[in-house]
Amino acid sequence: MKIGIVCYPTFGGSGVVATELGKALADNGHQVHFITYSQPARLDFFSENLYYHEVSVSQYPLFDYAPYELALSSKMVDVVRFEKLDILHVHYAIPHASAAFMAKQILATYNIHIPVVTTLHGTDITLVGRDVTFKPVVTFSINQSDGVTAVSEDLRKSTYDHFEIKKDIRVIPNFIDHVRFSLKPKDHFKKAIAPMGERILTHTSNFRKVKRTQDVMHIFKTVLEKVPAKLLMVGDGPERVNCEQLCRSLGICEHVRFLGKQEAVEEILSVSDLFLMPSASESFGLAALEAMACKVPVVSSNTGGLPELNIDGVTGFLDAVGDVESMAQHAIHILEDDARLALFKENALKRAYEFDLNRILPMYEAFYNEVIELSRGKSES
Repeated sequence: MKIGIVCYPTFGGSGVVATELGKALADNGHQVHFITYSQPARLDFFSENLYYHEVSVSQYPLFDYAPYELALSSKMVDVVRFEKLDILHVHYAIPHASAAFMAKQILATYNIHIPVVTTLHGTDITLVGRDVTFKPVVTFSINQSDGVTAVSEDLRKSTYDHFEIKKDIRVIPNFIDHVRFSLKPKDHFKKAIAPMGERILTHTSNFRKVKRTQDVMHIFKTVLEKVPAKLLMVGDGPERVNCEQLCRSLGICEHVRFLGKQEAVEEILSVSDLFLMPSASESFGLAALEAMACKVPVVSSNTGGLPELNIDGVTGFLDAVGDVESMAQHAIHILEDDARLALFKENALKRAYEFDLNRILPMYEAFYNEVIELSRGKSES
């Protein structure tokens, strides 16, 4: 099968999932063509089945904002025509689904009928998509897709609750490549971070307000009063400077390291003892799944799709958004006892295996075949 994948090429969840999916499809014998404005962050190698097509946008004085959606549509048309793709899979509704609809209309003039699968990842529905500026386009684009998937039951429900969707939405959860995330901890790295054997807490995100990164600081301060610990803050974004200032005012900076963006996040997670995710909203919680795959239990908020991943009292704990005191006490409960921590670690890993790539990949392959067959039937009738 020849598959075109359209995504954001960033460290964000939708881009990571799209890239890892494309790599897995290529390993499974499919020909995969990435179409985006720069090489995806996780596309760190190429095989005979992987291709990358850059979308370039010409700059003209007439435009205050470069018309990326038009350039993307044109690039989709070009790749579908000349690479003879069987299906387009667009990740994140804005602007990829609407650009795909335009590409479909253009391709029809060449008598080419390309089915489109749209995967909804979260903020394209829960935040950006609800903006009155975009909502009609998002609704139309989803309804015009030949197949629609969402990464959690909660996101599926939220889409139906806030948009007039007439399509069936299939839930295909995010996944983890256990080959990549089953690293043995590097003792020298762990000793450099925690020379006295302190517990290591970790948070990874894009440091946006929705991630509530300042809550992480408050949680850690309370933990530090009971358990010798270190905190690793991985990622970057608009809230980082506020976190750094809060870290200083709380007097905990000697125990906190801001590591910035890291591609090999699995190396950091492999030496961690607990993952903190106090987000205000998470459609699935991919970062939490990556942590669990490295035997790291999770203390998180109980929002969105997180309860579908993190089992309260088993793989970690779920607390109300903003309840930093309860999160801190649950973190202490896990960390203060070696045997208890070991049990939570084993439970986290066991749960992560339920989202193994080898379980999820066949779901996408079957869905592609289903959509292609339905589309073929419509074009022939």
